[in-house]
Formats: sequence, structure tokens, C-alpha cells
Amino acid sequence: MSGHSKWSQIKRQKAVTDNRRAAVFTKLAKAISVAARAGGGDIDTNFKLRLAVQKAREANMPNDNVERAIKKGTGADSEHELHEVVYEGYGPDGIAVLIEAVTDNKNRATSELRNMLSKSGGSLASTNSVAWQFEHKGIIRIAADALPKDNRDELQLALIDAGADDVQEEPEGWTIISPKESFARVSEVVHAYNITADTQAIEYIAKTPTTPAHPKAVEALIAELEEHDDIDNVYTNADLS
Repeated sequence: MSGHSKWSQIKRQKAVTDNRRAAVFTKLAKAISVAARAGGGDIDTNFKLRLAVQKAREANMPNDNVERAIKKGTGADSEHELHEVVYEGYGPDGIAVLIEAVTDNKNRATSELRNMLSKSGGSLASTNSVAWQFEHKGIIRIAADALPKDNRDELQLALIDAGADDVQEEPEGWTIISPKESFARVSEVVHAYNITADTQAIEYIAKTPTTPAHPKAVEALIAELEEHDDIDNVYTNADLS
């Protein structure tokens, strides 16, 4: 799996305080706008948009905000053009870092991310410098209390039949891993069983996780990056479990 604990990240996101809620909504709105621009404003035909809207609703983002973000993405309410960028770099102890960002100013975002990585003892890297250490996979996480009490074997078989590579049973719940190509089908199985997933997303998964010598420094960098307004997701090959 990806470096730092995604279950821990989910818990942090669910405990967002009121003074951070506006910043979280801003990030969610950017993701919705980018998805709508790429595939249109219909959630029934745009799977990426459907996931972005679902994530926004789970965060209790008002429907008006969601609609405005969709209109902005489809050009009906355009202001500044948004760009999806994947940054690559190194953090403390040479750990590999992949950062997904959505920004209206790539130069500013690049400069600020370079600064943060440099302060941590790392550096920004060129394209494909660290990406080869990761796989791009569909990930669905279902908390233990959201899993069905019966028919779990049947559910696992249905997920595998739909194209899932693996169903990992962890103390916090299930992590379902699938190729990007079958992610939508696997997601439909979860929906058919009336299960509410904690997360559904395409993520970068480290092929070979490594244990850093200074995990606290790595955690501090990840926390700082995740606070940045332009950053959606942070992935590392650091095993912090």
C-alpha cells in the first residue's frame, strides 16, 4: 500500500474543525471543476466527477457549492483556469513523494512545494524520477462497521469477479485494490451491496514500502503538504504503520 496510513488520513479528514472547513471545501470544489472540465458535467456518464461529488457530499459540502464547481468546470462560470499537476520529489531520508495538486498558478505552487520539500531535507525532482516506484490503482476503503455482517465471502467473490486484484482485510476495515480499468465495475459492486465506502479514488501505491529512519520528520512533511490549499493528495513509499 501507499506509504503513510490512509486510514489515519481518513480519520483526520472526518475530524475537520470549522475553521478548516472552508479550505477543505475549496479543495473539493477544485477537484469537481477539473473532473467536470475533463469529462462533462453529468455524474452518470463522468465517473471521475461522480467520485469527486461523492467525496464532497461525504464532507457535507453544500449542494450550491457543488453545482457552482460543476458549472465552473464546464465553462458556464469560468474565472481562472485550473491545472492538475503531479509533482515528484524526495523527503526526509530520501523517501519518494508523489503529490497531486490542482492549482490556478503552477509557478507559485511549484515554488511553494519546492520550499517545503527543501526545508524537510528533501527536494523537488523531475518527471518520472520517482513515479516508477508506484502503481496507479483504484482503491476503495470500507470501514469495519460498514461491512455487511453476512455474505462477506459472497461480496469478496463479486469484487474479484468485477476485476478487483485484492481485498485486504485490516483491523480498520477492507481495502479493495483494482486496476484503473475495472475500478468503475468494482465500485458498482460496492454500491449494489448498499455499502457506504470511506474512500473511493485512484491512488498511487508504493511498490516497495520502506521504513524511514526519521518517521516523525516524514509525518511532519506529509501534514504540512496536506495543509496546502492546492494539494489534493500526498503519497510516499514510507511505511509509517
